[in-house]
Amino acid sequence: VSFQVSFYDEEQQPSGEGLISVELGKTIDREMITIKYEGKEQNVRYLLVDTPETNHPQLGKQPFGQQAKERNQELMNSGQLEIEFDIGERIDKYGRLLPYIYIDGESVQEKLIEEGLARVGYVYPPNTKHLDQYEKAQERAKKSGPGIGSLEDYATARGFGSKK
Repeated sequence: VSFQVSFYDEEQQPSGEGLISVELGKTIDREMITIKYEGKEQNVRYLLVDTPETNHPQLGKQPFGQQAKERNQELMNSGQLEIEFDIGERIDKYGRLLPYIYIDGESVQEKLIEEGLARVGYVYPPNTKHLDQYEKAQERAKKSGPGIGSLEDYATARGFGSKK
């Protein structure tokens, strides 16, 4: 009888085409993590999503910000972490990597949007590969009404309002 013990290693097979297996450093916030990529720890900002703040300079703690942070942390600790880059810029002006994020082959961005904890935002073409899919998830969330969709005029094209 043999037992296979699996530890993270750089050779772990990706769950889908274009996906890169990476190691989680830590969960920073609602749509930011650090990962070990190309031999060093790097900051990551998820593409195409925006979540309410947990400590906004003017608005303070916004509705559903804490839930988004906790859900992101829960997702990050639930399976194999993978990233996917789009065809545009891979690094933002703050030096953060800009990938799509997956756990066990499932989109974290789409999950956060569907659960009403994020909106589609920060759309900078040509990094729009999954934009249609995320917008459909946002429409589903608005119809089912969880989270940010339950507050009238809260999630807007410019971000999140101050209404509670």
